[in-house]
Amino acid sequence: MRRTVLAVTAALLVAEAAGFALVNYVMGVMVDYQQMSLAGMDPAAASKGAWAGAVLTALYFLSCALVLVVAAVRDRAPGRFGRVLLISAAVVTAVVGAAGAALVGWAAFGVMMLLLCAQVLSLVVLGERGDAERGDAERDDSGRGDGDGSPDGTVPGAGPLSPNLEAPQGSA
Repeated sequence: MRRTVLAVTAALLVAEAAGFALVNYVMGVMVDYQQMSLAGMDPAAASKGAWAGAVLTALYFLSCALVLVVAAVRDRAPGRFGRVLLISAAVVTAVVGAAGAALVGWAAFGVMMLLLCAQVLSLVVLGERGDAERGDAERDDSGRGDGDGSPDGTVPGAGPLSPNLEAPQGSA
């Protein structure tokens, strides 16, 4: 199930990259045809900036999709950089969804929230696997405890509530 979630989310991120690139490209074409300028800026610079935004946004979401594909193939959580990349993509999706509700309508908001749900689900699935991997690395050879050699996994002398310490003599 984990690999399926990651693969579907990667495919949705590829579609999101294509959608963002298409919107930015269309904005660049509109700016170019109408010779729009902002505060006296050259219209050609504005259209080229929109096209550069299209390329950069598409590369950003495609790199997120690549991180998910690699995680699905390896069946292993990505490293710190990959997690930060995926979390930032989820934040960008949420912000664009909120802006889409105001500018485009509730249908755009719904689509963006479905994309956000898929991204968050993939992060949760990756988090569960990452926790299991860290837990396996902390275990000792016997498969129990935290590697200190005690049979019940407690640290001797850890404190008054430690299960392997007896109550002091003379107390009830």
